[in-house]
Amino acid sequence: MKSFLQILETAKSVIRLESEIIAELSGKLNDDFAKAVELILSSNGRVIVAGVGKSANIASKIVATFNSTGQPAVFLHAADAIHGDLGNIQKNDVVICISKSGNTEEIKYLLPLIKNMSNKIIAICGNKDSYLANQADFLIDATVKKEACPHNLAPTSSTTAQLVLGDALAICLLESKNFTDKDFARFHPGGVLGKKLYLKVSDIIKNNEIPSVESDESIRNVIIEISRKRLGATAVLEKGNLTGIITDGDLRRMLEKGIKIEDVLSKDIMNKTPKSINSTALAIQALKIMEQHNISQLLVVDRENYIGIIHMHDILKEGIA
Repeated sequence: MKSFLQILETAKSVIRLESEIIAELSGKLNDDFAKAVELILSSNGRVIVAGVGKSANIASKIVATFNSTGQPAVFLHAADAIHGDLGNIQKNDVVICISKSGNTEEIKYLLPLIKNMSNKIIAICGNKDSYLANQADFLIDATVKKEACPHNLAPTSSTTAQLVLGDALAICLLESKNFTDKDFARFHPGGVLGKKLYLKVSDIIKNNEIPSVESDESIRNVIIEISRKRLGATAVLEKGNLTGIITDGDLRRMLEKGIKIEDVLSKDIMNKTPKSINSTALAIQALKIMEQHNISQLLVVDRENYIGIIHMHDILKEGIA
């Protein structure tokens, strides 16, 4: 059995080799890559990504990346295609075929059928002299010098190369379409990523209490208001207009100074220049402001009207920190 040091060295050698493979890919790119991007952009259809074996697994992941970045795509297993799934390919679709050898029986069987349908074919292939490379309209060279497998057999470096080239296509398409973070949010409404991109301050504060006291309120009433509304702070109003904020930290600092609370009004200890945010702002923006100023609460103000408080804990509960 290998020692820990030997295991780690093997792992490092795999990473080194595959990183070299990836670095070499940029030198293999030519006009066919750019033309492939232009073809997809000009198409009114979808992108069908086909493969067999491990290349099929990579094809499935590329499809997921395309769809998440606004490019409609469908995965097609080459073996299933010749048993009925060929119907997935529609008139205006562009087909990307992925294969290391470019000579598998499934690919040889599938390509003439696709060509008879007049669909354009983009090959991501590791063999420039293969059947797939010669039959494709555009060839993206995925040739690798060696698999990371010590026997040069298990698909490792080759599938990594396919994956990286698929990512390169996806990002080129994304930038060409001026795909924005707002577009990204539409396709990722769930999970932490989606929340960072679409969750607004108004979504968080809608169930919160709205603590407030008048500027001439006693400190006793201030403490009661902060305690009842459970946000660790209260806004201070004067004739309905926002004039400041008092946090539980302000109260502690007052007590540390030995000031008698009977002699103090809310306006005496309030922060007259509180930080605030609009309710339409993203929650992640509110968190950044809090972190920047080392505070836990922000007043929410719309058109100079105080409508509530957002607390850091509310944001942390959403899991977007």
